[in-house]
Amino acid sequence: MSDAPSARALTEPAPDPSKGVLRILQLYPREMNIYGDYGNILVLRQRLAWRGYGAEILEHSTGDAFPSDIDLVVGGGGQDSGQLVIQDDLQSIAPTLRHLADDGTPMLVICGMYQLFGSVFRTHDGLDIPGIGVLDLQTQGGSERLIGNVVATSDEFGEIHGYENHSGQTFLGDGVTPLGTVVKGVGNNTDDQHEGARYRNVVASYLHGSLLPKNPAIADFLLRTAALRRFGSFDDDGLDDSLADLARTQTRARPR
Repeated sequence: MSDAPSARALTEPAPDPSKGVLRILQLYPREMNIYGDYGNILVLRQRLAWRGYGAEILEHSTGDAFPSDIDLVVGGGGQDSGQLVIQDDLQSIAPTLRHLADDGTPMLVICGMYQLFGSVFRTHDGLDIPGIGVLDLQTQGGSERLIGNVVATSDEFGEIHGYENHSGQTFLGDGVTPLGTVVKGVGNNTDDQHEGARYRNVVASYLHGSLLPKNPAIADFLLRTAALRRFGSFDDDGLDDSLADLARTQTRARPR
């Protein structure tokens, strides 16, 4: 049995959620949580609560034993220094993450974690940071920083809104599909107008802001998938997303 500490519970489940509790794991919250990415966790928890479900939010940090029985995995962005700090630990849990992804566990990975879920991140200085191979893609660090508002279109999720701030240029392999096609901004790289990646129930994106408050369709996809796997059903009653719609209208009108 491992002597490593267990992942820490950030919040306890609701006292008696009428429809059940989902266990949501956040990867490396200290090192990989910039530009408001923790807001994605808050959105998932709140959209569950509005529907009568509970959420137990767990954190996995370096040296922790990976928890069992996880319904949804979330990872945020981080600087190159943060990626180096978590590299060894991430490699140690890579087989588990690959198994979960292949088995259909829903995941949301943003920016730096998106890069590390690929095969390699080659920094602008020529340092290779190995990825964990969940996603068929690779990233090359560039000299140009890609910053600004992004709007992309997706057959699955409609318009996707967010804010990018990265110098990595990510190129997708045959094993993944783009999350969306960029109509404003850059996205994965300066060549192909792709933003993010999709593999089974994994959603990967460069978009911060946080992503989910302005994109409830993606949030509900992750929750619906997790609930169906856990409970066999999901009470998907429509929520009032008028504030999210207003935010989308505003970001659509903003300059790059």
